[in-house]
Amino acid sequence: MLWTIAGRFFFTGGDVLSDDDIKVLGRHNVIAVSVKEDIDLATTHFEKVMLSADFKKFSAAYRSDMPKYRGIIDSAITEKKPVDVRAIMQIYSRLVRCASTGERMLDFLYNMTPGEEDVTYAHTLNSAIIAGVFSKWLDITQNDTFIFIMCGFLYDVGKLLIDPNILNKPGKLTDEEFAIIRTHARLGYDMLNGMEGIDPVIAKVALQHHERMDGSGYPFHLRGNQIDRFAKYIAIVDAYEAMTRVRVYRMPLNPFQVIANFEKDGATRFDMNVLNPIMRHVASTQLGFEVELSDGTHGNIILVNDKKLSRPLIKTSKDEIIDLSVRTDLEIESIH
Repeated sequence: MLWTIAGRFFFTGGDVLSDDDIKVLGRHNVIAVSVKEDIDLATTHFEKVMLSADFKKFSAAYRSDMPKYRGIIDSAITEKKPVDVRAIMQIYSRLVRCASTGERMLDFLYNMTPGEEDVTYAHTLNSAIIAGVFSKWLDITQNDTFIFIMCGFLYDVGKLLIDPNILNKPGKLTDEEFAIIRTHARLGYDMLNGMEGIDPVIAKVALQHHERMDGSGYPFHLRGNQIDRFAKYIAIVDAYEAMTRVRVYRMPLNPFQVIANFEKDGATRFDMNVLNPIMRHVASTQLGFEVELSDGTHGNIILVNDKKLSRPLIKTSKDEIIDLSVRTDLEIESIH
């Protein structure tokens, strides 16, 4: 309870104070009071990120720049103008400056929910930012980093040439509709190939980003070294972005759920020389975090299992060690 010096009762614990309430306290000799902000009430790591000042700055910049990015891409599609590479990279630079580290930037993107009309644009904008983060983890050259980022911006542009009624269909696609969706790889290539200011590699990536190492991809069922190096990079970015994006039917997957999905079929579909360092970096950035397991147990991540990155060692509040590579009945439900 909160009383004034004069003995007058005002508030109880848990009350939400408005600006007017604070003014009233000031008029009644209340010198100081302990209060909690929204971020103090957050429980998970990602809730804390969402309520942080630097995320709010990023979110404002992202929403401000989204219409500019849409305008650049739409002009290239409807007016057949070359993509304004300089303007796109200015947008990229403004956004990445909002985060102190690549890991922080991935946390920011995890919390961004685009408007319905921006979903495809947000997918590629996010992919470009993720490409910038992954490029540092892969230790590639500055020129390759630029190409990787531009591939992120443009590899899925063909989807914007698909009938939106099919592209955004909420229910299950028919075989005919799925075949139409698959044409976006060729449509993107046809749009970008020969475009002024666009490296030919970027057009090739638009064509090949759904090819898979085992030949199960499309449109040509290419295998292994038949697939362009940057298309292999973007295939991983595309999958990562899709798994960490909110969907109508689920929340974004947490980092260990993402890694588990990659472990499940990554060796056959993706280039493991590219995927392994990315997964190891994602896993290692979670060290020290508190997690909640599927049985309600809370503990801290103390060690990453090299042979099973999605199943770390957890130390509980009772100082018990749980090796998730052995306890396959347990899952990491949330990260705190």
